[in-house]
Amino acid sequence: MAVQSVESSTTSSTPSAASRAFGPAVALSCRECGERFELGPIFACEVCFGPLEVAYELPSGDPEGLRRRIEAGPNSIWRYAPLLPVPADVADLPSLNPGFTQLVKADNLARELGVTGELHIKDDSGNPTHSFKDRVVAIAVQAARTFGFTTLSCSSTGNLAGAVGAAAARAGFRSCVFIPHDLEAGKVVMAAVYGGDLVGIEGTYDDVNRFCSELIGDPAGEGWGFVNVNLRPYYGEGSKTLAYEICEQLGWRLPDQIVIPIASGSQLTKIDKGLKELIALGLVEDKPYKIFGAQAEGCSPVSAAFKAGHDVVRPQKPRTIAKSLAIGNPADGPYVLDIARRTGGAVEDVDDERIVDAIKLLARTEGIFAETAGGVTVGVTKKLIEDGLLDPSLTTVVLNTGDGLKTLDAVAPTTGPSAIIRPTLDSFREAGLV
Repeated sequence: MAVQSVESSTTSSTPSAASRAFGPAVALSCRECGERFELGPIFACEVCFGPLEVAYELPSGDPEGLRRRIEAGPNSIWRYAPLLPVPADVADLPSLNPGFTQLVKADNLARELGVTGELHIKDDSGNPTHSFKDRVVAIAVQAARTFGFTTLSCSSTGNLAGAVGAAAARAGFRSCVFIPHDLEAGKVVMAAVYGGDLVGIEGTYDDVNRFCSELIGDPAGEGWGFVNVNLRPYYGEGSKTLAYEICEQLGWRLPDQIVIPIASGSQLTKIDKGLKELIALGLVEDKPYKIFGAQAEGCSPVSAAFKAGHDVVRPQKPRTIAKSLAIGNPADGPYVLDIARRTGGAVEDVDDERIVDAIKLLARTEGIFAETAGGVTVGVTKKLIEDGLLDPSLTTVVLNTGDGLKTLDAVAPTTGPSAIIRPTLDSFREAGLV
């Protein structure tokens, strides 16, 4: 597909079929130099090689009407179709219909952490494949349809592989996904069960990602839509729906503070983009908010750069149980630093022991079994409060992006039966359980 540059002010009075497929999206825009390109399966600026993202002409002038339209929509991300690069009839197309997951008011956890304001967990384990990745993949699938791709693919640390496999099966695509060879068994099984091809590659996620970049430029990759490479600008927009839902579920208001896990960093940057869009549209009252990034100590390149006051993120070799966050060279790392500093937030990390403790703490207090990434966000929240960086009197939202059943190995060594007894009351009493 030929790529053409377009003027920043260009709009079309008679949209083409392709542009109608992308709803309010009008172009791809370079985050670095601002150059615009026609909507297509590209992800890097031809002028400066900066990353591309979707630019919109969003509905304006009637926030109350838009709010009512959203509230009348389906209980999925498609209620926000007027703000996404998707066709107006997207809810009628084959999809897993992810989103509109629970925002849990975490009063028990708040007491444990000494939080006096509102504390909420945005629990995205309720998505179809039990992680937030269903959101981003759903948007990428719509782009893949428009561009005529026949195979869906990705490089993945686990959750994305399952999300792509499931979405492809539902939408009628072939899938072939690539993962590091040593992922958690639960994620491997979940990625393979949908019937697509699952390929383990010897090496880290960064090795897998490099391989996929090579495959895109090879004839063997012809007709393939890599959701987090050549479809990345569209894919990333799915994370905005987390911002939309949080604000709607808070009664159309911004949280004061939000704690977000960092893998590539894209989720954090898109949540910030979503919050700014809601403000610009008049859907929420404009007020300051702080964004905090959370990493595992064993893979914390963005946290290290933030603490050192650097603008450049130096790659690290991952060594952590939080494998879904184990991206040693995060593409959006510099943008995460900008957002944390601009909003008055921070980027922090916790070690594996704290991750496990936080998983158990959230399960014990709120009945939410988070995967290791959720342990990172809860553990970082606790650390931020202890260090005086997060204000416990304000409204805070903490993200749990996946289901703990996918990362059982993290807690299995220290979690099990309280006792093993004979089937008698005497044995029960002897165990000290009454």
